[in-house]
Amino acid sequence: MTEPQATEPQIAEAQTTEPRATESQPGRTAFVFPGMGPFRFTDVGEFLLTNPHARRRLAIADEVVGYSVFDRYRQSDGDEEGQYAAHTQIAFLTVCLSLADWAEETLGEKPELCAGPSFGQRAAVTYAGSLPFEETVRLTAELARCEEEYFAQEHREAVTHCVIHTPEESLRKALGELDDEGEWHDVSGHIDQGFYLVSLREPVLDRFKKRIGDLGGYNMYTMWPPVHAPSFGGLRRKAEEEVFGGFELADPKLPVVSDQNGALLTEAEGVRTMLLDTFNCPIRWPDMVETMREQGITKVCISGPDNLFGRVNSTGENFEVLAIDARKAMRPRVRQRSARRARR
Repeated sequence: MTEPQATEPQIAEAQTTEPRATESQPGRTAFVFPGMGPFRFTDVGEFLLTNPHARRRLAIADEVVGYSVFDRYRQSDGDEEGQYAAHTQIAFLTVCLSLADWAEETLGEKPELCAGPSFGQRAAVTYAGSLPFEETVRLTAELARCEEEYFAQEHREAVTHCVIHTPEESLRKALGELDDEGEWHDVSGHIDQGFYLVSLREPVLDRFKKRIGDLGGYNMYTMWPPVHAPSFGGLRRKAEEEVFGGFELADPKLPVVSDQNGALLTEAEGVRTMLLDTFNCPIRWPDMVETMREQGITKVCISGPDNLFGRVNSTGENFEVLAIDARKAMRPRVRQRSARRARR
């Protein structure tokens, strides 16, 4: 696994904008569940241990997988091999959904739809009611096993790398040079203007990063296992044949925005297709933003550990952004009645 490499300040802080609501069309809220990146136990451990929503969900998760998710996550914190292990994925899923529970109960946030780029799909379809939490935990554990088996045999050298401040023309030039060398590559995601995910072989990664720098772009971090590459059709077929046959999805109670093309999903079959397409279809956050705008969304609540989707320009320029993270949930809140008394 390649250690994530942060570079210069790559992403501007999200700008909180005035909602675009009018008197005739009040603003609407979406819950966005972020994709999974490296996240530290120290940032979420206390929340998992003390928040009642997290404790309830952890108890369910433990029963499903047969071990303590909290203990395994704590023990593997800082271990490179455990960054995307099944128990870490389940811990991330639990944090995201528990924060959404807290935001709805404590802040009164009522979403009109859900969106979840990349791994965030799973929290989105669960919160929207298409798959029970315990089933999503089981799905996550089985897919982690499926991916591990696949990448032990296929695309063994593949990684997915993030580049930012890289115009499309520059990216095409760098990828064209790989083509000239006969090197495999796939674009795995379009996150924002000049911000892409590229899958390629790790042996050429350093050379590719240098070329991106030479062209004026910046390198962020590298992910393994690799994600969302069109070449991974075999993984999609394996997941469909070995995993998804054991799960029955329901029509979502809230619409779900597809992270592949921004489609608004209201039926179980569309949700199932989205979950399968994640293996070999690039994600497109700008398409998701456009759909949310068309649906009258003026505010997005980013529910979970996120240093990406809530901070890119297309998000901050179009929505009021509310980060729902563990620190916010752990912060003491003053009761309104006590606050009024204090002002007397």
